[in-house]
Amino acid sequence: MRTLPTGRAGTRIIVAKTPKAYVGGEFIRSESGRVFPIYEPSGENGHRAFIANIPQCTRKDVRNAVEAAAKAGRGWAGRTPYNRGQIVYRLAEMLESRTGEMAGAIARAKRLESVAAEAEVAKSVDRLIYYAGWADKYEQILGNTNPVAGPFFNFTVAEPVGIVGVIADDASPLLALISQVAPAIVSGNTVVALASETLPYPAILFGEMLATSDLPDGVVNILTGFKSELVATFATHTHIRGVDAIVSPEHRKELALGAAESVKRVRARPLEDPPDWSDESTQSVYDIRAFVEFKTTWHPIGA
Repeated sequence: MRTLPTGRAGTRIIVAKTPKAYVGGEFIRSESGRVFPIYEPSGENGHRAFIANIPQCTRKDVRNAVEAAAKAGRGWAGRTPYNRGQIVYRLAEMLESRTGEMAGAIARAKRLESVAAEAEVAKSVDRLIYYAGWADKYEQILGNTNPVAGPFFNFTVAEPVGIVGVIADDASPLLALISQVAPAIVSGNTVVALASETLPYPAILFGEMLATSDLPDGVVNILTGFKSELVATFATHTHIRGVDAIVSPEHRKELALGAAESVKRVRARPLEDPPDWSDESTQSVYDIRAFVEFKTTWHPIGA
């Protein structure tokens, strides 16, 4: 048990934080009431200090998060690309202003030196700014004016697919989550994200930042829990139109089978060989392209 001096004789017990998932702009416990403990990595003496009890979300929590994302979808997609970019940029500003707090959470969860943890936060800020900059430009790259042999204008435009499920990588609990969420939301999608199973605390802290940001409620929803319980729901839920996941071979197969039945896009990358999220190759306009659909419009010349 950790204590702090009171400034007088004796000590006081630190008030332990009660982490919650973030759904529809609200902080929730799992509907089942279950939690699972997380600990610091073992130190030199083998001791693992307790960090917190994390909500163990269920399939019902996924469904509730999908409902929240669906309610937010029309309004978010209807905003101008420039406005979406402003909101994501503002989120980057908020994250940078709380670098110390977030770096402390990452350092404690991964037993990193503070410099390394601050570097992950800085890279996460840069990644948000990168995608904020693409918000009003990706259409010019991905869309097109098509030549046709007739008296018509022909345009191909990129539109969001809808709700995107994100199953975050365990290797970088903050940077991976942001690298998967940001390209989905700048194009007008909404997201239901499952935080790192082994290192969920930085994602919970990021949810607190989302709650006080300009991002509308329900655009990003962050759940915590076990992939073994939730991957099947992400795969088969018919309102989730795409999934970006870092998962094991068993879960990749489960996603492929479930997605085939519910007809959704799946971008599943191996948990055993995850991307190097700090490398610039993990940010691209083509990560935005992964979760947009293309619609072609014909318009008569002179009409």
